[in-house]
Amino acid sequence: MSKLEKAIEGLITVFHSYSSKEGDKYKLSKAELKTLLHEELSDFMACCNDPAVIDKIMTDLDENGDQELDFQEFVVLVAALTVACNDFFEDSCKNKEKGEQKKN
Repeated sequence: MSKLEKAIEGLITVFHSYSSKEGDKYKLSKAELKTLLHEELSDFMACCNDPAVIDKIMTDLDENGDQELDFQEFVVLVAALTVACNDFFEDSCKNKEKGEQKKN
């Protein structure tokens, strides 16, 4: 299995390991989302002590307004975080390159 296939499998596995805990086993409740975020994305959540953040994330992602997140709605969060991390990585690399150019 390729790295990308493993990553996709991992996303699916993580989603369903949390979504199956209560209610609809194919959707995340707000409590399940909160647990997932704190356990799987603890570094991202560590900088945010505002309890309203979970409500905001849920509201922003819940396209159909059913107060739950299906896999498609969840993947929007994963994609947004991935883009933000990539942007940070690219900026870091560019800043490092600029610093090296100044030394020469």
